[in-house]
Amino acid sequence: QVQLVQSGGGLVQAGGSLRLSCAASGSIFSINGMGWYRQVPGNERELVATITSGGATMYANSVKGRFTISRDNAKNMVYLEMSDLKPEDTDVYYCKAENVRTNSWSFGRDYWGQGTQVTVSS
Repeated sequence: QVQLVQSGGGLVQAGGSLRLSCAASGSIFSINGMGWYRQVPGNERELVATITSGGATMYANSVKGRFTISRDNAKNMVYLEMSDLKPEDTDVYYCKAENVRTNSWSFGRDYWGQGTQVTVSS
């Protein structure tokens, strides 16, 4: 019913920039928070940045000042602008849509994107 499709990412040199996009599609009535997480295989998925439906943002300390999260509520999309990238930013990045409701009376549930690789070379 609801699908999150990510785009962007790839290989970049240290100091470079990348943009990630995530589009939520399907029968969507409302989405609460949206966010980006990253995970190295074998490690837990960690929060990178989140944004509420009202636009309030939160960032991991490691990315503050370098990454910017934004969203387009009308299009059900969330973006992550990454600048001054460092080798330690290399990870698989996942978008998340929280408390997605398919109609006004349904319970919400969370959805994840398929993941996209970001590799920063030194």
